[in-house]
Amino acid sequence: MQTRLTLVLATFLLGGIVLGQDGLVRTDIGPDDLARVRAVTATTRDFSKPESFETNPAGKGTTTFSANQDSFSHFLSNLSFEQEEQFKLGNALFRKIWVSSPSSTQASDGLGPLFNARGCQSCHIKDGRGHPPFPGESESASMFLRLSVPPAAHDERVALDGVIAGEVGDPIYGTQLQSFAVPGLPAEGRMVIDYADEPVTLDDGTVVVLRAPTYSIADLAYGPLSEDIMLSPRVASPMIGLGLVEQIPAEDILLRADPEDADGDGISGRPNWTIAPETNAVMLGRFGWKAGMATIRSQSAAAFAGDIGLSTPLVNLPYGDCTQNQPQCLALPNGEQERLGVSEAPDPVLDLVTFYSQTLGVPQRRSVDDPTVLAGKQGFYEAGCISCHTPKYVTSKAAENPALRFQLIWPYSDFLLHDMGPGLADHRPEGQADGYEWRTPPLWGIGLTQTVSGHTFFLHDGRARTLTEAILWHGGEAQAARDAFAAMSAETRSNVLAFLESL
Repeated sequence: MQTRLTLVLATFLLGGIVLGQDGLVRTDIGPDDLARVRAVTATTRDFSKPESFETNPAGKGTTTFSANQDSFSHFLSNLSFEQEEQFKLGNALFRKIWVSSPSSTQASDGLGPLFNARGCQSCHIKDGRGHPPFPGESESASMFLRLSVPPAAHDERVALDGVIAGEVGDPIYGTQLQSFAVPGLPAEGRMVIDYADEPVTLDDGTVVVLRAPTYSIADLAYGPLSEDIMLSPRVASPMIGLGLVEQIPAEDILLRADPEDADGDGISGRPNWTIAPETNAVMLGRFGWKAGMATIRSQSAAAFAGDIGLSTPLVNLPYGDCTQNQPQCLALPNGEQERLGVSEAPDPVLDLVTFYSQTLGVPQRRSVDDPTVLAGKQGFYEAGCISCHTPKYVTSKAAENPALRFQLIWPYSDFLLHDMGPGLADHRPEGQADGYEWRTPPLWGIGLTQTVSGHTFFLHDGRARTLTEAILWHGGEAQAARDAFAAMSAETRSNVLAFLESL
């Protein structure tokens, strides 16, 4: 109880969260609405039929088109006509291909000089999930390596009210390996992945071969990496439902935090607090593989700078991730032009891309009343998977955008950090997340990965080639749920997979 109280007090001081007699209190609704929310988001114990509204994971914004490659690219169904126009303009900028400076197309230049992609869509292909290089490929624009070194001292990491944010980049190569460059400049290097087979035998004798990756960098163009360099691979995440996630009240996420495992269930999710660049205020992180970003706008601005090399009013880095030890990069022209705005991607661009990212819909669930899917849902729940993959929330009633306001949503995530064991550890801290911790990724839309993205690679680095492999990589706090899956009969495991495919 003391641990819980300490956490609540910390969140009250850091994030402006309200502390009431009964713990964390939602300020967007009154007692009657709160009782309704608690009732509708309670965990079901009836698996004989679908729950009310389970077909619509994004509430009224759920999209209802036929499943195809564009399933993740539709706007929320409850946008206004004027908002649809904003979405389409944002979509055009999201798909925009940027070019190096100087260029005759001055509104499109500013790329790099070092970069990972020439546009947002290059990583988030069809707004879906990224992947490692396919067989025969040496690069994948939807996967990259984060870089950092251990801080020499605590104050080298930006601290505010006890919250540590940011990382210390490599002195030469910065915080991200840039595998592409504008003409006349060498790219930083090339990510190399070596896989080793790791057979796993399930309780019924079934053998599943996992592939364990090892990462290195070849063809370094600017000198050696730091001896203590830390590498962390990342694939691009699906874009669907982000605006709804942004509107989950922080209190409802924090209610599930239990950093010291006070209830003894082996699950000790904890929040990653971060500093929002919009206000320099401490906010709950909820985006990114380690929940390092608090808002979609800041996530978008960071991607413009780190992935494409474009400055925005929020992250004013016209040379992207170039460092002072890369003078060749800093000597090249950038795309900042006063007549077009104070940055390469000024506020109108950042605003529209942010709006687009906030209003991508989530496809309607499929086969929710199929007996196999219902049986799989029961297996998923009873294995303890929902201890981290929290099924549902109700978004804030105070959301500025009416389309995101007070919606029952089903993301299947608690948006907290969890120790996932040594098998998935990247041994690289990010903010308050340590080298073993990852944010629970939402599961909505996961069954359409093959349809939208043309592959079934899962986890932060795409090492898992199937959902079965993804589950078997779970360790640490998820070890018990993983072991429960491994102990299931072949039929029960198949049912669980059918449930996941329906999401």
